[in-house]
Amino acid sequence: MKVMKEFYEVIEKELAASLAQEEVLNQAVEAMSETVAAGGVIHVFGCGHSQMFGEELCFRTGGLVPVNAIMIPQYNIYPKVRYSQTMERTEGFAQGVLEAMHPRSYDTMIIVSVSGRNAAGVDMALAAKAMGMKVITLTSLKYTNGVTSRHSSGKLVRDVADIVIDMGGIKGDAALHRENVKENFCSPSTIIGMSILVGLVGEVIVKLADQGIEVPIWVSGNLDRGDAVNQEYIKNYHGKVDIL
Repeated sequence: MKVMKEFYEVIEKELAASLAQEEVLNQAVEAMSETVAAGGVIHVFGCGHSQMFGEELCFRTGGLVPVNAIMIPQYNIYPKVRYSQTMERTEGFAQGVLEAMHPRSYDTMIIVSVSGRNAAGVDMALAAKAMGMKVITLTSLKYTNGVTSRHSSGKLVRDVADIVIDMGGIKGDAALHRENVKENFCSPSTIIGMSILVGLVGEVIVKLADQGIEVPIWVSGNLDRGDAVNQEYIKNYHGKVDIL
């Protein structure tokens, strides 16, 4: 299991490095906490595999209720990867996606884009900021600093966001290599990014609870009381969290 050990070591190193950006992480926690305390919603946007980040934070056991996963079929790798790839490079669509939701100026937008170069992420950041939202991006600085923008503005997502969280990694994402293997392999970005975001949610929950605020948290539907608790949340947040 030498490859697995090497991969785990990469993940361990990147997770430890992520904690070094404490000031930026605190800024993200503050923005997210202000949104929840004000009765707003934290929106999570990504294209292709980055849609997984919204899925992980939304309707998730132990997670915040006011989190909205922006799950748009045109950005999904199903039914065809090429459709998703084409749409994430297409300008003008993401703004319409946001306008069709129920956004508020005191909401927070989290945009996950490892490379930060594609038009959809830049469009969503611009649209959210125009509505008054705080925009947080989770990106790989080594990756995004080594590529050009695919947006007509020439901007990368990191250039538009208010708060830039570095998920580490390298240009191209795949972290392992061997002389007898043509391409790099094993991409750590999903594990690192998920860990950062779930950790931020935990920080927000504790921060608000310490302020005496009752925090709405999803309960497992496989616990006997889970369905009753969650149905009440769904009723209360219907029309605010668009995916409910």
